[in-house]
Amino acid sequence: MEKINYLHSELSSKILKAFFNVYNTLGFGFLEKVYENSMMIELRKFGLQCRQQQHIDVYYDEDKVGDYYADIIIEDKIIIELKAAKTLSSEHEAQLVNYLRATDVEVGLLLNFGKTPQHKRRVLTEEYKNR
Repeated sequence: MEKINYLHSELSSKILKAFFNVYNTLGFGFLEKVYENSMMIELRKFGLQCRQQQHIDVYYDEDKVGDYYADIIIEDKIIIELKAAKTLSSEHEAQLVNYLRATDVEVGLLLNFGKTPQHKRRVLTEEYKNR
């Protein structure tokens, strides 16, 4: 079987291992902040550089129109958006894509600590950001 290599696949794999480690330890039912703090501990165990609640400016044309705070940014390559919802929704995915659009980061992971663990990966390369 041929291994598929995609943008930041090795890093994504480590993040997903951390996600399932946290999920298997805590289960579901906690607030997002509990999972966020736990993910930071687990990601650091993997030796990853990560920043929590990273500020992101949002611009319209040349004017700043707002602020976002990404849950976790890993090695300036992947944005992680955490949820503790019943299920993932299109609004959650749109939020992640907007984070990608507002930054130089091209890969995002949406991780849900719901009754059933869920994850989605989104890629928005530079050529598609301004469309």
